[in-house]
Amino acid sequence: MRRADLLRLHRQRLAHLLNLLRRTGGFYGERLAGVPAALLRPLPAAAARAADAYEMFLDELAGVPLTTRAELEADQRAHPPYGTNLTEPLGRYVRLHQTSGSGGAPLRWLDTAESWAWWKRCWALVYRAAGLAPADRLFFPFSFGPFIGFWSAFEAAADLGNAVLPAGGMTTNARLRYLLDNGVTVVCCTPTYALHMADAAREHGQNLVGSPVRLLIVAGEPGGGVPATRARIESAWGARLIDHAGMTEIGAWGFEPVETPGVMHVNEAEFIAEVIDPATRRRVPDGAVGELILTNLGRLGSPLVRYRTGDLVRLTRSGASAWGCFARLEGGVLGRTDDLLFVRGNNVFPSAIEGILREFESVVEYRLALQPNDGLNDLLIEVELRPAADGPALAERLTAAVRDRLNFRPIVSVVPPGALPRYEFKARRIRKDE
Repeated sequence: MRRADLLRLHRQRLAHLLNLLRRTGGFYGERLAGVPAALLRPLPAAAARAADAYEMFLDELAGVPLTTRAELEADQRAHPPYGTNLTEPLGRYVRLHQTSGSGGAPLRWLDTAESWAWWKRCWALVYRAAGLAPADRLFFPFSFGPFIGFWSAFEAAADLGNAVLPAGGMTTNARLRYLLDNGVTVVCCTPTYALHMADAAREHGQNLVGSPVRLLIVAGEPGGGVPATRARIESAWGARLIDHAGMTEIGAWGFEPVETPGVMHVNEAEFIAEVIDPATRRRVPDGAVGELILTNLGRLGSPLVRYRTGDLVRLTRSGASAWGCFARLEGGVLGRTDDLLFVRGNNVFPSAIEGILREFESVVEYRLALQPNDGLNDLLIEVELRPAADGPALAERLTAAVRDRLNFRPIVSVVPPGALPRYEFKARRIRKDE
């Protein structure tokens, strides 16, 4: 698909969405009263072919108010339990999920049957790009609770005709036995849990490298885009890692084609993507780091317009890939706006710390914390090591590696085995003391 064709698609579907929201009122009714009139109608074909047509579209789109999570939370508090961002009568909604609560109070999110089918279409693209085959057997070590997690991934794979193996309510060791006994070829989990399963398999003498597993599709954390984490997972499993990104409230927006390792793409057939400076709220140039803003075009039962995801990315639309003109994100999601650390005068992405720590095979788990010191912040890195590791020597090496690459000296503390928490989904490795 060419950028001109994509622009016409975006303008057509956005006009339908904006008119729907203006007509149904609710959360977006008054917010969209002053929307630029041009966005309420499709774009003529000739106008879409202009060299700067897409840039002009993004400039027009900037006239539509941004949507924040805080606003959605306030709406649900004022109109419990689901808020007013609903375009259909309540009886037409068939799915209820909620966010993990890692960013504040959980958001409850409803989907109609049509919106849920859209979710599954988005995941079908993730699978197609990853090279999923009809004979693949997919394994989901996930709790299957109210958090959306891999629910849509599970059902999308089933719709494609693949064998799907749920693994909720099981210990890690039981999951490993189940995986190995049933010829699983694709695992869907977080990067953290992929490493945890690999460690557990090693402790019990189980051979993951020799198993039929050929793909791990990971989501929920930036780790899939961190080269050292990616390499460690692929080495431990003897399988290819595919990164993915999505959110309960916005949908499954990011996919990694098997042809471009480490380069996530935005599913621009279903989403409009912008990148802004989080402070000024102005659009940044292609290739600059900023906050990803998304509008979903097919989740009409509970849509979001210009949603501030909080994800920091480096987006480019120049050139092309095997997937046409879709926007690309080098390194995937780089971090979160609310997780950026300010250490000794340096802005530090937690993923940069992870990238260093994962290069050390003896590091099993870690946790970060800021410690005030004479008006500045020191960074405490707690690390849990394999039993045979030389703790003091490794702490010195870790300290030197961080100092040399990130220009500050951290405090590295080796903690006893089992002292740090383990996570099945969305690891919280930044300790925030009250």
